[in-house]
This record gives sequence, C-alpha cells and structure tokens, in this order.
Amino acid sequence: MSDEFNMSMRKFLKQVGVTSQQAIEEAMRDADTSGKRYAVKAVITIEELDLTHEVTGEIQGQE
Repeated sequence: MSDEFNMSMRKFLKQVGVTSQQAIEEAMRDADTSGKRYAVKAVITIEELDLTHEVTGEIQGQE
C-alpha cells in the first residue's frame, strides 16, 4: 500500500477515535452511569466498495 493511502487511513481512523470518545464522554456526563454497562456498536461503511464493518463491545459507566 502507498504512503498516501496509509496516511489518509490513519488520519481517518484517528478522527473516528477522537470524535467518538468525545461524543461518548459527553453523553455519559449528562447521565447517571454509575455501575452500569453499555453495549456499544461502531459501523464503518464504504458504499462504493460494498464494505460494512461492525465492531461491538461494552463500556463501563463511571463510578
């Protein structure tokens, strides 16, 4: 893979990570999350390549 491809992918994934973390933290600040676990799903799609990639997991609420 080319350097340009690698750089553009890393830039996109960094943006996904940073903005997702900010959104989750903001939502948790506005809610009573003590002792709760939340199911989480992230979906990345590239329509032109018929790609749908889904990642699921859990996030523990703040104490």
